[in-house]
Formats: sequence, C-alpha cells, structure tokens
Amino acid sequence: MLLEMDRTALVLVDVQEKLTAVMHNQDTLLKGLHKIVAGAKALEIPIIWNEQNPERMGPTVASLREILHPLQPIPKMHFDCCGSESFRSALKATGRDQLLIAGIEAHVCIAQTAISLMDANYHVQVVADAVSSRNPLDQKIAWKKIEFAARENDAQLSPLTTAESALFEMMQTAGHPRFKDILKIIR
Repeated sequence: MLLEMDRTALVLVDVQEKLTAVMHNQDTLLKGLHKIVAGAKALEIPIIWNEQNPERMGPTVASLREILHPLQPIPKMHFDCCGSESFRSALKATGRDQLLIAGIEAHVCIAQTAISLMDANYHVQVVADAVSSRNPLDQKIAWKKIEFAARENDAQLSPLTTAESALFEMMQTAGHPRFKDILKIIR
C-alpha cells in the first residue's frame, strides 16, 4: 500500500530547542524536518504538533514554528503521544489512518508513539531523515523495534520512509498541482 494524501497526517514529536541541540546528526535532522513539515503544509496534510513538557523543555525550534504557524502545539507529559487525550482527539478529528511520524527522540517518544499507533491499527511510517536520538545506537535499535512491531501488526506500509519519498508517494505524479512547490522544498 502506498501513502495517499487524503488518508495521511503528519505527527510531529518534540522538536524542541533544548532537545534538538543535543541530537546526533542535527543538520540532517533539521533538513529532513523542514522538508516533511513544509511539504505537508504545501500538500495540505493535517499536522499534529506535539511538545514534551514545554515548560521545562522549551518551545519547538523557531524555524519550524514559523512553518507551522498558525497551528498550536499539543503539550504532553507522556513519552508516547497516545498517552495524551488531546493528541488522541486531534488525531481522531483528522479522520486519517496513514500517519507519518517525525521528531525526537527515536528510541523514546518516536518508537513508543509509532508502536502504539500500529497497535491501534493505524498505518505508520517513521520519516527516518526527520528523526534522531542523542546516541546513534539508540536510533538503530528504535528502527529494529519499529520494524518488529510493524511485522507483528501485519503492517501494510513499510514502517520507515524519508521525507522526499513520502512527499512524492503522496503526489503520485509530476502532474500534481503542488509538484513544483515540493521540488522547491526538497532542493
């Protein structure tokens, strides 16, 4: 099964300044995040924006806040976004069953959220170039856990993708009305 624009939403997880500053391969992470967030906005894909304990961890990085405007983040204390009633309500309101997940950290909030969503019968893809952890080994293990959970849930989508792959998959054709906009974003 391929991603479909009218079935897909983006779940953005905890890309806060304090956390982002200590992530491995930060430049790649931020490039991937900008691609997937700007692309989702251009394609009018719903975005559910989460922040972990924002009073202590601070706001989302400024460059993403600009793209996300006028959306507002959902504050959470659970590592798994599904532990937040506000997140569950926002997700249900989208009516979408295919979810792209991007943010930090791979082995904590991303893995827990992805696995919970798969367990709840959502089709999940983690945007690998828009996800990181402080330690590369933690991220590597997170991918294994997510892939195992996808097999256990008989996932119909590969559990990992990249920002560019997801955006082109949703557009399906170079004739898509937003194709040129997406080209500008990914270059």
